[in-house]
Amino acid sequence: MKRLVFAVALLAVLAAGLASVSLKTAYQGSHQPVFLDFPKGTSTPAMARELAQNGVIRYSWQFLLVRALNSGKRLQAGEYRFARADTPSNILDRISRGDVFFYELVVPEGSNMFDIAASVGRFGFLKASDFLRAARDPALIRDLAPRAPTLEGYPFPATYRITRSTTVRQICVMMTSEFRAQWRELQGGAHPKPVNDIVTLASLVEKETGRAQDRPIVASVYANRLRKGMALDCDPTTIYAALLEARYRGAIYRSDLASDNAYNTYRLPGLPPGPIANPGVASLRAALAPAPTDYLYFVAKPDGSAHTSSPKRLRSTMWPFKNTGAPPSHSACSQPILDCAQGC
Repeated sequence: MKRLVFAVALLAVLAAGLASVSLKTAYQGSHQPVFLDFPKGTSTPAMARELAQNGVIRYSWQFLLVRALNSGKRLQAGEYRFARADTPSNILDRISRGDVFFYELVVPEGSNMFDIAASVGRFGFLKASDFLRAARDPALIRDLAPRAPTLEGYPFPATYRITRSTTVRQICVMMTSEFRAQWRELQGGAHPKPVNDIVTLASLVEKETGRAQDRPIVASVYANRLRKGMALDCDPTTIYAALLEARYRGAIYRSDLASDNAYNTYRLPGLPPGPIANPGVASLRAALAPAPTDYLYFVAKPDGSAHTSSPKRLRSTMWPFKNTGAPPSHSACSQPILDCAQGC
């Protein structure tokens, strides 16, 4: 009897030793990264099964045992990425810390809400249409820009970290919160012009030139034209109007220039109702403090720079439609305007 008890005790000690070694031994059953999503309410046995079935741990009992030895830890829901060999103990630590996998949402300067929606939709767990619906509600910036028709212009260009559980509204909150932080630093005090006017002007500047040094000059052209009551004749606003009406075809047509859409600055004087894109810091600075010039015209060059002109030099430097300071005839045209400069 004593021998039996001794044998059982010895086996128990050996089993405990082997189990302890097992819990501290790294394992990787897959050569590819493994992504596992544990929804809220997932039980420990369910986690253990998924971890074992996907080669993250060798046996499900390993996770159950290490969990029993650390019963005070709280397991966090979320999506986890397992890309290297690891021990059951470390895996439990990661899940209890909530070391979830983050996706990066990149919002470049000059992107608009349609661009961001497309990026959001590519993740697969969020819908582009849901983002657009959220972005069309300006409630998040109503206190800052009461006249803003949508959130356009206020999702600040940056890289944002999101998880599988992040909602489109949470994304909008992140981006508009970043705008608020940047705006506080840029503004440096009260500004006489409404925020929406500044951001709208900045968005036009952002779309017209890719060079930071040109932006104050381009801003001055638009500021001078606004002061004189001239139409802004801004091509990107015409494109944006077509995007809003889901009729943009990759080029500007005469019918686009003749559109009565409120964003068509060839047809309607003054700034459009709101921003047409999300400007970066340089464009916001330019809109807050345009360069002191008398320029009324500029041409955007293929390299992203802008060539400016005073009224006296206008006719020798400007593209035909902008030479006249007025939009072309309002007859419908089925060709891109660059193909119709001699009449269409």
